[in-house]
Parts: sequence; structure tokens; C-alpha cells
Amino acid sequence: MSKAIHKQLTGLGFSRYEIACYLSLVAHHPTNGSQISRRSGIARSKIYDVLRSLESRGLVGQVGRGMYVPLPPAELIKRLRLQFENKVSLLSEQINRLTDHADHDHLWLIKGYSQIITKARDMIASSRKEIYVRVFPDEGLQIDQDLERAEKRGVAVRYVSLGSTESNFRVRVIHPEHEKLEDRIGGRSIDLVVDLDEAITGILEGNFEEEYKINWTRNRQFITASRDSLRHDFYHCFFYKIHEQNKPLNKEEKGIYEIIKREA
Repeated sequence: MSKAIHKQLTGLGFSRYEIACYLSLVAHHPTNGSQISRRSGIARSKIYDVLRSLESRGLVGQVGRGMYVPLPPAELIKRLRLQFENKVSLLSEQINRLTDHADHDHLWLIKGYSQIITKARDMIASSRKEIYVRVFPDEGLQIDQDLERAEKRGVAVRYVSLGSTESNFRVRVIHPEHEKLEDRIGGRSIDLVVDLDEAITGILEGNFEEEYKINWTRNRQFITASRDSLRHDFYHCFFYKIHEQNKPLNKEEKGIYEIIKREA
């Protein structure tokens, strides 16, 4: 058995002897204590104490005199999963009782690209009413499907793309002069505000993805400011077209402008 598997199993409340004994039984059963001792490497002076411990927990049973069988692995996994879920539920209940007294106004740091994307997806999945998002195409590829699912269930998605993209949200703009943005800000930024309840925002910079860091918060003032920043990017796109390119807004852009204006 590898050290990694051993570490995982000990983290579930098994001693190293119990792990060795149970796995030996899974591989060969029914069998007696002497045979288990020989196959598992557990001394005969200890094997019966280990078997009694496993038996008391319902993980080992006797079939005939001195012969043992393991609880079926699928049943063991089911029990462990249920125990874990019960503990998480209990912890959740305790936390919820303290929520009114908890301080969520801090900025928390999320480190590592996979953790950042996972948090973004979790936020999108929990959204109920509104999402404002501003991302580069690389991150758009990671979360666009999640956003599409949110939009299909009625969440209002307001999307600012910092580059060319094939995403097709009802309310979406592509930031002008996006080709220069990554060099200008020193990395790829990601901003996501969900239901005016939580936000992640920051710049993905560094040589390695595990070095990427981003802020997450429930701070009301910070969230409001972040959402306003994203709203103003829509105006920036429209003003740029009108005043820099000397082009009128088309019908779709006028419709988006009216939507953003109403959401002040």
C-alpha cells in the first residue's frame, strides 16, 4: 500500500494496523487470525486486538469459529461518506447559528489557479438573480458554460469580455483596445460579482499558476464598488464607439445600454 493511500485512510480514523488488517481481509477471506497476521505483517500478539477493534466497529465479522470476513468495501465507503456528510452538516448548523455574529467584511486571499476557477464556478452555481463578470478569454473558456447554465435558469448575466470571444450572452460587450490590456495591467484580470452578495477580483500574475492570487469578499462596500466598475465598462465601450470610432450604437447596443442604465 502506498504512503499516500495510508495517509488518506489514517485521516479517516483508522490505525495503521487496522488498515493493514482490513485490506488483508479484503484480499483473502474468510480467513483466521494467524493467516491475517502473516499476510498483513501484524504480529500475532496484536492481531486479535486489532480484529476485536474492527469487529466492535462493525467492519469485520466472524463466520464460523475463528474465521473472519470484512465488511464489503462498498458498504464501508457508504458508511464513511455518511459519517463525513453528518459531520459537515453538524458543522454547518453550528456556523449558521453564529452567522449573525460573524464578521465577513474582510478580504480573503484565494491562491492557485484551480482554486480561483473553482471558487468562480461555485459562486456562479449559487447565483439567484444577477452576475456581473469581466474576464479575459482564457478564463472565459473556464467559466462560460457555468454562466450559460445560470442564464438559462433566469440569472441576469452582464458580461464584459477582455478579448475576442465566441460567447453569446444577451448582455455582453467586448472591451475596446483589448489587445493591449494584459500588458497594460501586468496580467489577466478576473472580476465576478454575484447577487451583490460576494465578489472575487484581482489580477492573475506570476510565472506559475499556483502563484496566482485573487481576492474574495462579502464586504458590501467593496462589492458595490466592484459592480459599479463593471457597469461603467459597458458605458466605456459605448462611449468609445461613439466618440473614438465615430460610429452610432446599433439596435442591440442601445438595448444593452438601457438595461445597464436601469440597473444603477
